[in-house]
Amino acid sequence: MDHEVGYRLKLVRLRHQLSQRSLAKRSLVAHATISLIESGQSNPSVSALKRILAGIPMTLAEFFSDELPPAESNIFYRAAELTEISGGEGISYRQIGSAHAGHVLQILFEHYESGADTGLVMLNHEGEEGGVILSGQLEITVSEWSRILSVGDAYYFNSRQPHRFRNNGSEPCTLVSSCSPPTF
Repeated sequence: MDHEVGYRLKLVRLRHQLSQRSLAKRSLVAHATISLIESGQSNPSVSALKRILAGIPMTLAEFFSDELPPAESNIFYRAAELTEISGGEGISYRQIGSAHAGHVLQILFEHYESGADTGLVMLNHEGEEGGVILSGQLEITVSEWSRILSVGDAYYFNSRQPHRFRNNGSEPCTLVSSCSPPTF
């Protein structure tokens, strides 16, 4: 039960584009309390949950309804709404959508400046990933195979294999990539 309430609260909060801190401020409930509930470490009383939901605003009945209506903002995203996540020197990863619990797919709009490199230590993680080059070129190394991809070229591989991305071209490279499950 704890995890169900916490998961639902996080989902509702993100659909209303609220941070934990902003919801805490709006509902006059401690930020730590919201964090503990969302992580499943605390089960709120009915009165505490009502106070939190008043900051959205939402009734208990709406909160516990079987289906939460999709918010338009969770379907379509303007360029300025993409979330920048850690990329490193000369690399930008902008996530399409937010990192909702339960998502099985992560989509990124990536940008590599000339000379940018994910590093000498190869990456590896559970899942699969793929992408399409939109501009520039990018050298992709997967295990012992390496290839320079240009506009329109694509890649797809099991990401448990060691891999590395490097822009050794003279122009920036942009691409759209996807990985499942999400790794960032």
